[in-house]
Amino acid sequence: MPGSRRRVRQGATLTLVFGAVLFTGAATGAWGEPAAVPAAPSMDAAAQLKAGRDVTGADLSPQQAEALVDASGDRWAAYLSPQEYAELLRGRYLGVGLTVDRTRDGATSVTAVQPGGPAAQAGIAVGDRLLSVDGTQADGLPVTEVVARLRGRAAATPTASRSASRTVELTVRRGADAPRELVLGRAVLAAQEVSVDHPSPGVVRIAVHGFTSGVAAQVGAAAQGAQAVVLDLRGNSGGLVDEAVRTASIFLDGGAVAAYESRGERRELTAPAGGDTVTPLVVLVDGGTMSAAELLAGALQDRCRAVLVGARTFGKGTVQQPSRLADGGVVELTVGRYYTPEGRSPDGVGLQPDVAAAPGAADELALRVLAGLGTRR
Repeated sequence: MPGSRRRVRQGATLTLVFGAVLFTGAATGAWGEPAAVPAAPSMDAAAQLKAGRDVTGADLSPQQAEALVDASGDRWAAYLSPQEYAELLRGRYLGVGLTVDRTRDGATSVTAVQPGGPAAQAGIAVGDRLLSVDGTQADGLPVTEVVARLRGRAAATPTASRSASRTVELTVRRGADAPRELVLGRAVLAAQEVSVDHPSPGVVRIAVHGFTSGVAAQVGAAAQGAQAVVLDLRGNSGGLVDEAVRTASIFLDGGAVAAYESRGERRELTAPAGGDTVTPLVVLVDGGTMSAAELLAGALQDRCRAVLVGARTFGKGTVQQPSRLADGGVVELTVGRYYTPEGRSPDGVGLQPDVAAAPGAADELALRVLAGLGTRR
């Protein structure tokens, strides 16, 4: 159904899936901003879009852009308003400040609450179970879809009212207490893409939730001096490709990171020399690991630099080209796919972990794998 496709692609796009900047960024060196060109005639936009061509500069209203994206048949095509695209690049999002994950028994559990956000103000805490979002049972949805709904990108139609999108109805339960029904107002929040803890002496766990500007530098700083590293990419739906490549470069001494094909042209993404190839490294993945996060995990797996622990990744290996419209909004269209250093495409199949782990067991298993690898002295 068109509404369902729109929920998937916009939820993924607004959580920074791979491709938001790849094609144009690689061509211009900007890796974050589509180049501006003179406006194209709007009467040609539909034909251009359906043919998978660049519609940069087209004079389209938001409603026209949404209709064209829906008609394209492209699962990952998306339209972002000028404000949405600017906030995406700044690492900001509209939401309630919740991070969720699937537990071993299949429940949707709150794993982090952003201080000062709407969820924190409503008294939601880590460990609470999220039962429903806007009346839809959370346990029956992929985690990526739950996130999309929390962030307001699951409206059934493009004409859903703006006032309705500013609130979300949640049902939560704490332990054996009775469920609570809450109505939270969404707010524009700064994404907290990197969190760090120390699950064992000498071991640093670096959780990367998305690849926005500056993430690789944060990962590098967190890994500095560690005896062993757990790089947690679970629930990471992607982001800026150059940040994913820079993150891979922290753990590689030069060489291939990935390649991508777009309209018959193949380009290589490589790491500079000088990365750390000694510190034992485990990468945690799951069904919410998508896109640029899969690119990173695939590079470290193919280069025999890390052991992947967890579950099969999502399987998004396509490349989207962004086209800036006359009003500053952006339309993204799929133009190709990317490959790991060994030539694998995760598109539609995902990446298999080296060590499978059931939900809730991956963290402990990662430490056991690291113990087998030894620690850096």
